[in-house]
Amino acid sequence: MVVVDAADAAVDRIFHALADATRRDIVRRSSRGELSVSQLAQLYPMSFAAVQKHVAVLERAGLIAKERRGREQLVRSDPDAVARAHRALDDLAATWRDRVGRMAGLLADPDPSPTTPPAPPEGQDR
Repeated sequence: MVVVDAADAAVDRIFHALADATRRDIVRRSSRGELSVSQLAQLYPMSFAAVQKHVAVLERAGLIAKERRGREQLVRSDPDAVARAHRALDDLAATWRDRVGRMAGLLADPDPSPTTPPAPPEGQDR
């Protein structure tokens, strides 16, 4: 049984958001400075509404924040969310390195027990 806590759900939202190339690009661009949703929409071959949906997914994941200034909605990335994703990947990598290390140890350790049962003494049936 897999137990999912709030931290796991937050990481799931981050990775879901980063699974799309357009959203990754929006995070990269907004990490260099604030951009309006209108400016972002001009950068992609899709409708303004489609870009707004991508921004909403990123905002729910906490990867970006939107701020209204006058008629514009400005988008900026949240480096802490990216750091959370990085930590989650580091944790997974450490888990797998540990597992691979244990497997390598098991394979390198000669097993003193025989792999086949010993033959019965002569003259005795099994």
